[in-house]
Amino acid sequence: MNTPILFTPLDLETWPRREIFYYFSKMAPTGYSLTVQLDITRLRRTLKSAGVKFYPAYLWLVTRTLHQQTEFKLAEKEGQLGYYHTLTPLYAIFHDDHTFSLQWTFYQERFLDFYQAYLEDQRLYGKNHGILARPGQVPPENAYTVSCVPWISFQHFAVHIYQNQPYYFPSIEAGKFYEQDRKILLPLSITCHHAATDGYHVHRFLETLQQEADTFEQYL
Repeated sequence: MNTPILFTPLDLETWPRREIFYYFSKMAPTGYSLTVQLDITRLRRTLKSAGVKFYPAYLWLVTRTLHQQTEFKLAEKEGQLGYYHTLTPLYAIFHDDHTFSLQWTFYQERFLDFYQAYLEDQRLYGKNHGILARPGQVPPENAYTVSCVPWISFQHFAVHIYQNQPYYFPSIEAGKFYEQDRKILLPLSITCHHAATDGYHVHRFLETLQQEADTFEQYL
């Protein structure tokens, strides 16, 4: 059973980011992106030992880490600015004919629960073509984009949406991992709306994500 999608409105009179949000959403709409090389040496070793697929572990880790900061969950609902309590990863699945479809798996607190749900979603919808893998369904309101380009080890990657829509979730993309100095490194790009987050929030996200990747065995 999926957890209800909870949304909490913000009190704009007391919200510390009120003026920053207004400036970067109304006066000077601005987005930014940056790319880092995440050390996944220990994570890869842990997943291999457990026989666990990398992609769902990556989806869960990123989502779990984003949940720790309200700013990454910012959204407008029925004209009210607030934040969702959880996010749902909206990710791409690749087909044999070199096309892809968008799929989503609802977040669960326990990784192994999420992992089983991911495997079941692939069994049910993984072979469906079209932009959305689930026939007759649309992504949930708290869905954010997180995916992977497993063929390219990039130094930078950015996604920009050229539409004037109140969308403040981050977009995250991983690349092809590679070995350097006896480490396995994963290119990881994050694109954000400046109205929602600043460099400090991205710093905290990346620092926590690295710590979580290094200690992933606690979730198995």
